Order: sequence, then C-alpha cells, then structure tokens
Amino acid sequence: MKEEAPQARRARWAFRVGAELAPGYRVVEHLSRARDLDVYDVWSEERGCRCVAKVVRPDRLELEGPRRHLLREGRLLLELTHPHIVRAYEFLEAQPALILETLTGATLSWIVRDLRERGRRLPLQDLVHLGLHLGSALRYLHRHDFLHLDLKPSNVVSEQTLAKLMDLSVGRPPGPLPGQVGSYAYMSPEQLRAGEATAATDVWGLGMVLFEAAAGEPPFGRRGRRGHRQRAPGLRTVRRMPGPFAAVVDGCLELEPERRPQLAEIAEPLGSLG
Repeated sequence: MKEEAPQARRARWAFRVGAELAPGYRVVEHLSRARDLDVYDVWSEERGCRCVAKVVRPDRLELEGPRRHLLREGRLLLELTHPHIVRAYEFLEAQPALILETLTGATLSWIVRDLRERGRRLPLQDLVHLGLHLGSALRYLHRHDFLHLDLKPSNVVSEQTLAKLMDLSVGRPPGPLPGQVGSYAYMSPEQLRAGEATAATDVWGLGMVLFEAAAGEPPFGRRGRRGHRQRAPGLRTVRRMPGPFAAVVDGCLELEPERRPQLAEIAEPLGSLG
C-alpha cells in the first residue's frame, strides 16, 4: 500500500490533539469537516473552558472565498447577540479562526433520527417551541439585513430547553444569489435556480425544518430532488397535527416566495398552541 505523502496528510488534518490552534487555544478533538472549514473542540486557557473553533481547511487557505465567508460570519456573530443564535467569543484574523461557545445539547437532526429509530416523533409542544425560537432568531437576523440561507436540522441545537441556530457561514444580505447557496436537500426553489433571496427564502427553510421535525423525514426525501418542481405534501398527510400548526408548515413550503407567510404572521398561530 502506497504511503500517503506528508502534504496530503497535512491537507487532511491541520491540527492534532494537544496542538496549539492559536495562542491560548489547544485542540481537544477534531469535530467535523465541511467543504471549506474544519471545526475543532478546543480548550481556552483564558476562559478555563472548552470552546468551538472554526478554521479554514489547510487545503483551502489559498482561496479567498472561505476566508471571506468565515470573516463575515465572525463579524456578524460578534455584532449580533440573540438567545436562539450561537454566541461568538472572538475572531482571530491571523489564523483565521472563529471561536464560539460550546453547545452541549444534541442537534435536531440527531434528535429526529433517534426518535424515528424508536418509532416516536417530537411532541407538539416541542415543535411549537422550535418554531417560535427559530422564527425569533430569523426575525432578528432579518431586521439586521441578513439571511441565514442554510436552515436544516443539523444547524439547530437543543440547549437547555432552547433551540439555537448555528452556522451563518453562507448567509448574506437579501438580493440576487451568485449560485446555488445552501444545502441542496433543503434549498428553496429560488436557491435551486440561483434567483433572488429574500426573507421568504428563510421562511422556506423554517418550513423544511418544522416538517422534518414533525414527520421524521424531510418532505422531498433526504436528497430533496423534487423540491423545486412540485408542492410539498401537506403535513397532515404524514402525521395527524392541529390545523394551525399544519397550516404554518404548509404555508412556509409554498413554491412561490410571495405566497409564503411572513415570520410575524407565523408567530401568532404558533403562540396560540403554546
């Protein structure tokens, strides 16, 4: 078996356990790898606690896009604070590295999968709170002229009864999209055709998250190949739900953005169920 070249190994893993990721931060564990970023569990000597560090992958460091996206996310999270959005501690430009609070809860994707394997589904009260919490976070971002554009269960964490939204790395202000921005299976029709992103684009994402949380599966399957060509099945075709909740989810998944409800309109029916 041919031995892997040293540069290939470095491209795979930038930091080993115990290595200093940046001054004052030592790697505890590598958590995940995305297209452009590595995410680490790190120990902060200054804070005396574990944090999460997002850094550009070593094989992407020469690209301007990943650095720019990480910087944009860092600046945004440091400027904006909300109880349902993950908190940033600092952005280290020299690395670059974004240092975030550690969330100890489970992701919504794990919770939904675990319930599905046990033949159960998320209770209505939890679904209502999920919708209210995420809707509140999105309204806050939109008031600051920013769209998330990547709502999906793996970007939501349950943290001490609160739903917290993570990963603003592909977000941007409303306007024309440069291409297919977001995670394919959860993209709105306008994201799939690289059209105009508006607040309604995040409303679609909220509908996708609530549908999957309620039904145990996303409306178009896990690959989402038909989401831009046909209407989503009504939520009540896959689970018996109160009419107001099902109407919110179905309304969020209207194909035409102008037909989707506004976030303020979603809060009232959800609040009546809480």
